[in-house]
Amino acid sequence: MSELTWSTKSSRPRITLTPSHGHNNPEDRHMALRLEGSAKETLEQGRNRLVMAGVIFAFCFVILAGRLVGLAISGIGEEDAIASDVDAPPPVAVGESMRAEIRDRNGVLLATTLTTASLFAEPKNIIDPKEVAAKLTTVLDDLSEAAILSKLASAKNFVWLKRNLTPTQQYQVNALGIPGLHFREEEKRFYPMGALVSHVMGFTDVDNHGIAGVEKYFDDQLSGSRDRASQELMLSLDVRIQHALRDELSRHMSIFRAIGAAGMVMDVQTGEILGMVSLPDFDPNRPNDFSGDAKFNRISLGVYEMGSTFKTFTTAMALDMGVVGLQGGYDATDPIRKAGFRIRDDHPKKRWLSVPEIFMYSSNIGAAKMADDVGPKKHKAFLAKLGLLDKPSLEIPELGAPILPPRWNSLETMTISFGHGLSVSPLQLSTGISAIVNGGNYINPTVIRRDKGKLTPVRQVISAKTSDTMRRLMRLVVEKGTGGKASAAGYLVGGKTGTAEKAVGGRYKRDALIASFVSAFPMNDPRYVVFAMLDEPKGNAQTHGFRSAGWTAAPIVGRLISRIGPILSIQPVEEESEAVQKAMFIPINSREKKLASF
Repeated sequence: MSELTWSTKSSRPRITLTPSHGHNNPEDRHMALRLEGSAKETLEQGRNRLVMAGVIFAFCFVILAGRLVGLAISGIGEEDAIASDVDAPPPVAVGESMRAEIRDRNGVLLATTLTTASLFAEPKNIIDPKEVAAKLTTVLDDLSEAAILSKLASAKNFVWLKRNLTPTQQYQVNALGIPGLHFREEEKRFYPMGALVSHVMGFTDVDNHGIAGVEKYFDDQLSGSRDRASQELMLSLDVRIQHALRDELSRHMSIFRAIGAAGMVMDVQTGEILGMVSLPDFDPNRPNDFSGDAKFNRISLGVYEMGSTFKTFTTAMALDMGVVGLQGGYDATDPIRKAGFRIRDDHPKKRWLSVPEIFMYSSNIGAAKMADDVGPKKHKAFLAKLGLLDKPSLEIPELGAPILPPRWNSLETMTISFGHGLSVSPLQLSTGISAIVNGGNYINPTVIRRDKGKLTPVRQVISAKTSDTMRRLMRLVVEKGTGGKASAAGYLVGGKTGTAEKAVGGRYKRDALIASFVSAFPMNDPRYVVFAMLDEPKGNAQTHGFRSAGWTAAPIVGRLISRIGPILSIQPVEEESEAVQKAMFIPINSREKKLASF
């Protein structure tokens, strides 16, 4: 017979055939075979089930792995990209394509890009929006609970809560442990100098696109593209000059209770602007906190009637065209009456004045007669050569176009000769003065550092001889004329005052003045033009109630040049020395053989 036994070394059954009574039994053998076949069938079924289970598990793992790979490639599933295509924020470039830095002419950092975290929410995953809003306001105190709650109650899959958090804010929000809140890495533009260079720099929006100043003008260069990497920008500005300029303007704006101020420093040989300030100004790190007036650039965008500073152009024009010489002059005894208007002098001498006296004493009558001798057609053409009749060229978008008279006849020529009837920007005025003192070459202004060796003047506007004469006349104004308070010992300052009533709504406001002083130094070899302007200054006890440019704007220039002269490596000279006096001498040629009292 047969026996079914189990091996101790294996769980598989073993069939043992045991002979009965010493001979084979057919029934026993058949039973044994049947038992063996049944066992094999059981084992085969178990093996098949194991194989099927393994296949199913393997298939599941393949599906899961494929899904994970797909999520990794698409980016969905990361903490900052759970939103739908409609609600998802625009991609933000970081790393190698970060917006390039901006520096001043000496390499001082003016603008850079920092990596920051921005907070967003998935409203559908917010359990208790009201509680979350209350908690967030304890960290983000500049946001209201109502504003946060409104966003969290949105039906969108994605809502921004706050862009560009500080590291401390990010840590504090994260510590709240609120499900449904996530961070996204972004770029933020940062301006280390704050308001110091705000009007030149401009600023960017929340997505780092330039929307003002050089940030906008050079947006493509700074941000780069697929075909070109971002490129650093080096400006012509010198933060040392910029600081001194802003400090003096701010100080005198306060002293004379002006509503605004503006100033600039320009290299007359290259056209580079080393300083440009407009007050009030703003912090480009938070531009939305400031009014439109603070963002208004009075130097390049504002246009004004610049008063007697225009007599510099009138005198240079008449001398260069040979209409009058230094030995000549005009009768300034009585006011001019023309077409119902009267042209008079603010401080009349009531006598014949030589050309140097007309300029030194700022005679409107003398300047008007001088321009009338030139004639309207030539006068207009001369001012056009100086860039005063067209929108200026500069690497910022905030540029104002001049306001020209509707017609240009003899009366217009007379009034424009002393700075009334034509409005230009201080940028245009300063650029024109640079051409007058640098030998007669007009050079386009720039806020970008230039290679002096590659510079080509745009055009010749006056002769070198006329330019030399004008330098002496401008020096005379500071030595003995209306600009005495602009003097800076050792730096041979020359310039011209300008005081004009503001034109508002087509009418002049007698109680609102624009007081300006445009200068150059050193006048024996001019290197820099310096301009300063106060908007609606008020007189005080120190000025005996006077608010004209000689009392209010000229002192700004004198103090500023004393500060920046050493920075610019200008060697002071002994102004009373025989050599300097001879170099700056100009004959007055008064018919009375002496200087008239002033």
